[in-house]
Amino acid sequence: MTIQETQEQVDQWIKTVGVRYFNELTNMAMLTEEVGEVARIIARRYGEQSEKESDKQKDLGDEMADVLFVLICLANQTGINLEKALEQNLAKKTIRDQDRHHNNPKLKA
Repeated sequence: MTIQETQEQVDQWIKTVGVRYFNELTNMAMLTEEVGEVARIIARRYGEQSEKESDKQKDLGDEMADVLFVLICLANQTGINLEKALEQNLAKKTIRDQDRHHNNPKLKA
């Protein structure tokens, strides 16, 4: 599935199951909340914090999908073609960072 197809699928879901999009400010708050849930799992599972028993059953992939879903909602609401935006962003990063990371001594093994 392409990113564009995913945006269309989310739009259809919103219009049929979700009734309508939440407004952009609500979705921005929801995005922040979902990113926080991803951060909590990563900090406890892969970081130095101890993982609470209640967090051990949390599905990181599902939480990441929640982030992606809300991000796609925001893109749809604001007229952003995420596929095109990502392609442009990767091109920008490729030009800007062409040598930067290879020359970073912190990244050398």
